[in-house]
Amino acid sequence: MTALLLKDLPHYTDILRLRNGASLTVRFVQPCDTEALQNYFRGLTARSRYNRLLGATSELPLSVLSQFVRVGEGEGFSAVATMKLDGVETIVGEIRYAFDVAASRLEFGISITDRWQGFGIGAALLSNLECRAAALGATEITGDTLRSNDAMIRLARKSGYAFMPTPGDWKLVRFEKPIAIAKAEIPCASWRIAAQEAAMHAV
Repeated sequence: MTALLLKDLPHYTDILRLRNGASLTVRFVQPCDTEALQNYFRGLTARSRYNRLLGATSELPLSVLSQFVRVGEGEGFSAVATMKLDGVETIVGEIRYAFDVAASRLEFGISITDRWQGFGIGAALLSNLECRAAALGATEITGDTLRSNDAMIRLARKSGYAFMPTPGDWKLVRFEKPIAIAKAEIPCASWRIAAQEAAMHAV
């Protein structure tokens, strides 16, 4: 899954159901999302941006934005969570993750727009991400966040992550979790496609 073609990106889209019954679409970022993604980060509160980017900034630096919209380069992937609001597809959350092949570990960062925090979007994204991690072959998923980021720490704790100090940075805390996805569940498009590819190679 490291060399994704633009035309193939829609095949990895998942439709999730939130606890209030609303539908959440999770899909890979595309180059046409550049402006919308930047506007999403600009629309976060200063505190939410600081928590996500680990520093004070009003938007994504252009070099980072460029990386976000190039899916698969350097084992890095970006996905957005969108909802139809007033008939318009709107980004309400995003997740950026990278797969360390040698360590079989997936590392990630996540944010949810302030207006939609508390609706279960974070938990739904983490569950979907664990499936994507399993499809890549990861056995562990991990992230780092500021010790003051109570919302992320609560989300990780409720999702079954263990906590430990982040090596080399006392301001951060690390959370990690082993990956254990039941193959029979096939809970995301990435898993289905990975399973199909494995079956084709086995023939």
